[in-house]
Amino acid sequence: MATDADNHGNFARLELGLEPVRHERFAERIYDSLFHSIMTGKLASGSRLPSEVQLAAFFQVSRPVVRQALHQLRQDRLVESIRGSGTYIQANLISMPAVPAARPVTSMSDIQHGLELRLVIEPECAYLAALRRKSRDLLRMEEMLDGFEKAAERGDVAHHFDYGFHETIARATANPRIARMFGTLEYDVSHAVNLWRHMARMEPWQRTRDALDEHREIFKLISDRDAEGARRAMRSHVEKARIRMLEPTPEI
Repeated sequence: MATDADNHGNFARLELGLEPVRHERFAERIYDSLFHSIMTGKLASGSRLPSEVQLAAFFQVSRPVVRQALHQLRQDRLVESIRGSGTYIQANLISMPAVPAARPVTSMSDIQHGLELRLVIEPECAYLAALRRKSRDLLRMEEMLDGFEKAAERGDVAHHFDYGFHETIARATANPRIARMFGTLEYDVSHAVNLWRHMARMEPWQRTRDALDEHREIFKLISDRDAEGARRAMRSHVEKARIRMLEPTPEI
């Protein structure tokens, strides 16, 4: 028998076209999901968001976590809350600056520092994963790859599948300290900025397709236990990700 929480979750799925959040840093991922729905028009300007109870049921988190995500959306002037009425999408989004004003000036520096750290850690993760991966690791990587592609084709949020692929490689090293260190990477720090760039003047699907092709190459090398090849492919992938994120002009 369906509960009220189930019904509320189904409402959010149908109305917003969102994917459930199943990774750590829940508030950030809820923010990213709602941000994507707002900026791609799934949530129209002036429309009312589902209630905190509905969002909490859909995302399978507590209401305080939802409130934290909504607070960040208000800080970025994407939504406004009207006491006794609810939370609404701002009606003047078109006139907003290319990057939300509330974002810290150091964000780009944070992105660059995070990418430098990934260039140090992730190629070695891929190398060790190719030597030590188990069948269950390969199955999880395939699940993340398929989820990433299907979500991107639908226009839904896909970055958690991207993160999940890299996270699975870290876990496949069979070194719990490496897996814990990877969990500290601010992998999604540039997500909001990247979305703005994509919608303003870039070809997001081509960039996503490129990333998927690179992921599948890395997966094949790990599956084939080609440790040196996996290391090289991962380094190339992270470097290309840096270019995709920071490149100021569209790809032709």
